[in-house]
Amino acid sequence: MRLVTAFFRLIRWPNLLFIALTQLLFYYCIIGPSLPVHYYQLNAKLTPALLYLLVAASVFIAAAGYIINDYFDINIDQVNKPGKMVVEKIISRRWAILMHFIITTVGIVISLYISLKTNIIIVLANILCTLLLWFYSTTFKKKLLSGNIIISALTAWTVMVLYVAANNSSIITLNQQVDIMESMKRIFKFASLYAGFAFILSLVREVVKDIEDMEGDSRYNCKTMPIVWGVPAAKVFVGVWMVVLIAGITLVQLYILHSGWWWSALYSLLLLIIPLVWVLWKFYKAQVTVEYHRISNDLKMIMLSGILSLLVLRFYMH
Repeated sequence: MRLVTAFFRLIRWPNLLFIALTQLLFYYCIIGPSLPVHYYQLNAKLTPALLYLLVAASVFIAAAGYIINDYFDINIDQVNKPGKMVVEKIISRRWAILMHFIITTVGIVISLYISLKTNIIIVLANILCTLLLWFYSTTFKKKLLSGNIIISALTAWTVMVLYVAANNSSIITLNQQVDIMESMKRIFKFASLYAGFAFILSLVREVVKDIEDMEGDSRYNCKTMPIVWGVPAAKVFVGVWMVVLIAGITLVQLYILHSGWWWSALYSLLLLIIPLVWVLWKFYKAQVTVEYHRISNDLKMIMLSGILSLLVLRFYMH
């Protein structure tokens, strides 16, 4: 039982749940309601069955990424979070690397099957994701900003992959073209908005975590932003991106108010905009590690609120 618990801690099961929830909600709240009925009569299509496989592939690849990250982070984790370590303390490094390869292989095989049914880009992109996660853990995590951007881009991909899988415009006929293409444009707009939200919020959170982990990172010659530029400069970087995110969400809500989407605007104000302003204020007052850790958790909850906003949008989709 201890090994099972340790394994789920190792693969960060709450984060995997976030990924699955995001993809399932985006499909059932945006993609499904947007597509015409005859879309599902085409040979290549993102059916519910393929959706579940796509979610599984995303979860497997992300889980493997968490394992390899902890595999290479043993020394740093002994300083930053000794009480949360799994690799070496409970699960040996040999078993960790074996699990990484098995889980990665399963994720890629599933991706290949999905690609054969939908779009070849899926397996190619997911192979790239696995390579990026490996090199992030070995190299880019210790570099200035590059590791942060990689993780943020991979977070955004969890949304965009659904659009790629659903978009089969290359095989549709002229009779089917107009309404399906219009649906795809609509799905792309929503996918871009949510991917952009995920990218910026993830980038902000990654830099906050870098500030939190400065002690261990500096001991092992990591070149993260707060170490290279200093904490004040890192705070300015985070602040600018949070202001951009707040402004972006506000502008989107002002735009959709013209369509009468009042509940969506109210939800975003209460559960996204106000919390982001509050976290920004707390961030600039933060001084010690425990405060940055709380802010990181607050940002994760805001991300959850962003995911759940799809449920509100579902009422306006037809």
